[in-house]
Amino acid sequence: MALLKKGLPDALQATQRPTLSMQLMWVGLSITLIFIAIALFAPLLQDWGWIDDPREFLANPVHEPPSADYWFGTSRLGYDVFSRTLFGTQVAWKIVLLATALSMAIGVPLGLVSGYLGGKLDRVLLFVMDTIYTLPGLLLSITLAFVVGRGILNAAIALSIAYVPQYYRVVRNHTVSVKTELFVEAAQAIGAPTSRVLSRYLFLNVIQSVPVLFTLNAADAILVLGGLGFLGLGLPEEIPEWGHDLRQALDALSTGVWWTAFFPGCTMTLMVVGLSLLGEGLNELVNPKFRRE
Repeated sequence: MALLKKGLPDALQATQRPTLSMQLMWVGLSITLIFIAIALFAPLLQDWGWIDDPREFLANPVHEPPSADYWFGTSRLGYDVFSRTLFGTQVAWKIVLLATALSMAIGVPLGLVSGYLGGKLDRVLLFVMDTIYTLPGLLLSITLAFVVGRGILNAAIALSIAYVPQYYRVVRNHTVSVKTELFVEAAQAIGAPTSRVLSRYLFLNVIQSVPVLFTLNAADAILVLGGLGFLGLGLPEEIPEWGHDLRQALDALSTGVWWTAFFPGCTMTLMVVGLSLLGEGLNELVNPKFRRE
C-alpha cells in the first residue's frame, strides 16, 4: 500500500501537465466507449427492428451498394454489412475480454508465486514463459486453433496463451522488487502465511501495469482474431466476425464491390487504434517516470 500512496503524487502531476499521449488517451477512451456502447445496444437495435439479423443471408439483394436502405451495402450472400459490422463489435469484445481474462488469471498468480518464492520454481517458470514468448503470437494462435477447433471459447483459448508470459513477466519483476520492502518483511516477521503476504501485501502493489497490458493486448487480440477469421480458423461462418467477412469480400474486390471489405476493415482498425491510444496514455499515467516531454 505504501507504494500505491507514493505513486499518487506522480500520477496527479502527470494529469496536471498532460502530454500528447495523455491527450490522445482521451481520444482512445472515447473510441473505446463508443465500441462498448455498440456491443451493448446492437441486440436492442435488432429487437426494435432498426437493423437486420446478421445471420440471415439471401434475405437482401446481393452486392447492393450503400444506400438509404442498406447503409453499408450487402454482401455476395445477401448479408446486411451494417448489421454484421455492428454485431462483429460484440463478438470481438466477447472473445477479447475472455482471452485477456484467461491470460491474467494464469499469468498474474504465476508471476506472484514465482517472484516471491524464487528458487527452482522460478527458474522453471521463467524457462517455460520465455519459450512461449519467443513464438510469434499469430502462429501460436493458429496452431492452437487447429487443436481446439472453432467457437467463441475455443478462439479465446487460442488467443490467451500468447499473452500469459507478458502478465507473468511484469508481475514477477514487480514482485521481486517489492518483496524486499519493509512492510513485506514486517509481515514475514510476524509470521504471516505466504498466501496472506501474496494477497494482502503484494498483490495490489504489483499490478499497476496490468491495466496497461490489458488494453494493449486487447488491441493485439483483435488483429489476431481477425487473422484467424481470415484464415477460416476463428468462428463458425454464420457468426458475424470481421476477419471472416474480409475473407468473403476478397473475391468481389476486383469487380468494384468495395464496401464489403471497407467497412469491416475500417471498423476493426478504428477499434484497435482506440485501444492502443488508451493503453499508451495509461502507461504514462501509471509510469510517469517514462513520460515523454
